[in-house]
Amino acid sequence: MPMWHIYCHESLYSREDKKKFAERITKFYEKFVNLPRFYVSVIFQELPPHSFFMGGEETSDFVRIWIDHVARTTAEDGQDALMRAVNKTIDPFVHERGLRSEIHIDDTPIGLWSIQGLKPPDAMSDVEKKWIAENKPSKY
Repeated sequence: MPMWHIYCHESLYSREDKKKFAERITKFYEKFVNLPRFYVSVIFQELPPHSFFMGGEETSDFVRIWIDHVARTTAEDGQDALMRAVNKTIDPFVHERGLRSEIHIDDTPIGLWSIQGLKPPDAMSDVEKKWIAENKPSKY
């Protein structure tokens, strides 16, 4: 599962912006990683005024994105491509708006993950394909 934590000033994104941003992130994983849509979680951690500082200075034009990857890990030789793809995914909501940003991705071992108490199926197995089609986990 990828879980995106998007830390930002509370004035940066409207409700519609957040919905479109989350959908863009979900489509990225659905299209390029072939994950079930329900694996993708996006949390906007909105910070009130006077709560976000960079280098000791208050800021409202910075977006910090922390991504947890569990369903798939990234081989070292694929990390640059992943970072380019992530940056392209966020472009309309961050860079094209003139916002500053920082991203980091953690890869968690798949053995330390469960959904609805189930061990997720192997990548691209028949069970995972069923989960993709149904957009929900089921016992197997």
